[in-house]
Amino acid sequence: MINVLFAGCGRISDLHARGYRDNKRARIYGLYDPDQEKAEKKAALWGAEKVFSSYFEALSDPAIDLVEILTPHNLHCTMAGEAARAGKHISLQKPMALTMEEADQIIEAVGKAGVNFRVYENFVYYPPYVKALELIKSGAIGEPLSFNLRVRCGYSPGAWDIPLEAWQWRFNPESGGGCPIMFDHNYHNFSLAIYLLGKVEKVVAWTEETEIIEGSGMTVDVPASVMWKYEQGKAIGMMDVVMAPELLIDSCHYADESRLEITGSSGIIFVNRCTGRLQNRPPLEIYSRGITTAYENIDCSWESSFVLATEDFIDALTEGGKPRLSALDAKNALQLSLAVKQSAASGVTVFLSADKLGE
Repeated sequence: MINVLFAGCGRISDLHARGYRDNKRARIYGLYDPDQEKAEKKAALWGAEKVFSSYFEALSDPAIDLVEILTPHNLHCTMAGEAARAGKHISLQKPMALTMEEADQIIEAVGKAGVNFRVYENFVYYPPYVKALELIKSGAIGEPLSFNLRVRCGYSPGAWDIPLEAWQWRFNPESGGGCPIMFDHNYHNFSLAIYLLGKVEKVVAWTEETEIIEGSGMTVDVPASVMWKYEQGKAIGMMDVVMAPELLIDSCHYADESRLEITGSSGIIFVNRCTGRLQNRPPLEIYSRGITTAYENIDCSWESSFVLATEDFIDALTEGGKPRLSALDAKNALQLSLAVKQSAASGVTVFLSADKLGE
């Protein structure tokens, strides 16, 4: 039985916990959060044995095998390094770090410690996206030519009730890294873009600012548009993000939705939903040789991606394999996210290199 520490008990921890519900190979053993009352409530809810008063106290417990780090982004580098030095395996919430230098420090620390490490990226486990990759690899649409993602942020009566403190740190550039939509949330989508079609060579981005609550001074970096060129082949990528406050989205999580279209030389794949639903269409469709095939029975609940992500890492820990996304994959996604920020700020095309941005 793998004993897991949750370091951070914010809103996203509820979805991470689903992966350990009724799990016969791993369990939530302990919790740590600066708000100890919050940690105690979650411990009672999930049946955790221990609530720790400090992160160092938790890391000193020899019973803990794996640490799930679910904290603001500016803490990732330090907390991952400390967990590695304590000999704990690490599952780190996205994005990996605030800078490429921090990412390298994390990779060095886990390499020296010999622990297993992954950045928690659930989008690449979402069953419709997994099926899309399977179709691409099978040649079902020929040579991939474009990745086109449209993200819409609206409202939903059934959406999560997210505490104010869960938002505040994201709007602080020092803790959230700035650009709360393009750097924070869309790290998911940049990981997905790389997962499906490969590494990116260059990117250009444009963003505006929109106040999310009138008079609050809290702004998000939308509307936004991003274009990139992949390293291999002729494929290009595009993504646009808008906030449409009166757009009703069927969702029990975040009130946003993504629709993906992947065009190849002989067909098109459509993934029609992710965190919510806009249209009454099948989760995935493919158009090829004049025929449209609908995949109606794919599991399209967003929660499933969290459960499958956890199962994959447990497989890696128990069977000696590697998780679906490596540390290098996570670093590539971080580099693309940072390049988007740089391009939006400078108005120029940013070239990605193996070592640093802007060359």
